[in-house]
Amino acid sequence: MASGKQQHRPEPELRGGVLAGNGSPALWGWLIGLVAFVFVAVPISIAVRFATHPATQQLFGGRLEEAGSGAYSAFWWIVTLFLLAIPVLVGWGVAKLSGRTLAIIVGVIAVFFIAILILGQLF
Repeated sequence: MASGKQQHRPEPELRGGVLAGNGSPALWGWLIGLVAFVFVAVPISIAVRFATHPATQQLFGGRLEEAGSGAYSAFWWIVTLFLLAIPVLVGWGVAKLSGRTLAIIVGVIAVFFIAILILGQLF
């Protein structure tokens, strides 16, 4: 027959990794950067397609059709690089998560956007 006392063993502390309350900021940065990459993967592949196939220049009528094939290709390679930078910036911002870091990210994205607009107007 068992005695009236029950032996309570301390349960080991469970850890949920990144999703736990005490996850590593670097891991959160990687995870959010990966999610951001998933969102920009299709635009990246389209930009690479436009950059590597100058025949797609005919899809864009008007001024873009008159631009040289080298300028057209360079424009789309720059767009591709900017799109590749977005997941890195988002992951870095989440890992650092300070007001200064968020200001830097907003500034960089604004410069990318303005550069794309200017390049788009040149061609």
